[in-house]
Amino acid sequence: MSESSINVAVIGAGPAGLMAAEVLAQGAARVTVYDAMPSAGRKFLMAGRGGLNLTHSEPLPQFLARYREAAPKLKAAIDAFPPDALRDWSEALGEPTFVGTSGRVFPKAFKASPLLRAWLRRLDAAGVQFALRHRWIGWDSEGRLLFQTPDGPSAVAADAAVLALGGASWPRLGSDGGWTTILADKGVAVAPLLPANCGFTVAWSDVFRSRFEGQPLKSIALSFGPHSLRGEAIVTRAGIEGGAIYALSAELREAIIAKGEAVLHVALRPDVDQAELVKRLSASRGKQSFSNFLRKAAQLSPVAVGLLQEAAIQAGESLSGMPPERLAELINAVPVMLTGVAPIVRAISSAGGICFDELDADFMIRKLPGVFAAGEMLDWEAPTGGYLLQGSFATGVAAGRGVLKWLVERGPLL
Repeated sequence: MSESSINVAVIGAGPAGLMAAEVLAQGAARVTVYDAMPSAGRKFLMAGRGGLNLTHSEPLPQFLARYREAAPKLKAAIDAFPPDALRDWSEALGEPTFVGTSGRVFPKAFKASPLLRAWLRRLDAAGVQFALRHRWIGWDSEGRLLFQTPDGPSAVAADAAVLALGGASWPRLGSDGGWTTILADKGVAVAPLLPANCGFTVAWSDVFRSRFEGQPLKSIALSFGPHSLRGEAIVTRAGIEGGAIYALSAELREAIIAKGEAVLHVALRPDVDQAELVKRLSASRGKQSFSNFLRKAAQLSPVAVGLLQEAAIQAGESLSGMPPERLAELINAVPVMLTGVAPIVRAISSAGGICFDELDADFMIRKLPGVFAAGEMLDWEAPTGGYLLQGSFATGVAAGRGVLKWLVERGPLL
């Protein structure tokens, strides 16, 4: 294939799209990246605001299991571009990585902006063009890609295309899910986009909400059905969110969709066993308030005590009147009734997307020859911790390689 013979459009300038563009440029394709936003990588920059978590260092079998039902569909792509390859890629851009205490992998700069700048420079040197403020709206009757631009409608002929438009979380950063209708109209099965790594609504009392909104629950353990994990959560005005909540969000969301509610149990002192708690709570309270007694005897924060009070009120019990055994039991199994899922616009990511049965092994949409898809457009979800970015990078690589393979085997589209 000569350079002049291949013209590939990549739609979406996030991690999946940019990685596909890099692979295609390395394969001698002429690549143009289209994006509706005024600049590339906006959600990538948002992901790095608190420290860019690129991937995770855990062994690959455990790593793949984080993708739940989609793991078998993503395995080949992640095997072909695993976490170590992503780390090498980052280092080649001048951003070496390190493994944090949690096993998460970060660039040493701890930011997304230096990595993105270096990446865009490399893409520019490889001849990748960018057409920003170009919103994709489908195809015309001749099969050309249609865009809305500041200068009016534009039709683009391409030999192949990679769709990497993201899901529907944080739409102000460019991923609004508008592509779902376009593909559905072409007969492509798309699972509904749902919030993932999201918060949940709780009917807090006015007193609890006004006093503890924004307060963290630290060093807790959460359990829901057979699932249990350690972490932190944050009380919000509408409910609860945070890393530990996000890790259980798929199971909690499905339960709420099925039953309208879900009961999450919170262990406030998971490192203290029942007998020890009973012993501490059996001590004399003296003249101190019950809240102070709990703070000292069980080392509970004010928000943790407030959470116990919420649970006692909901159960029609008096917290201060509980026997030590009952109180100890409640401390490490506080029921929190989740009444709904926080809106997708505030979710870190989204579930749903193009069903994997619609794709071939090279990430081409079967009903649309020459059109490939990657990233969060696909029907997978994963917890935070580097899995989201790794999945996006790896599927971007796979789609880019898929395009090159297809063009060799089938020849350019006419």
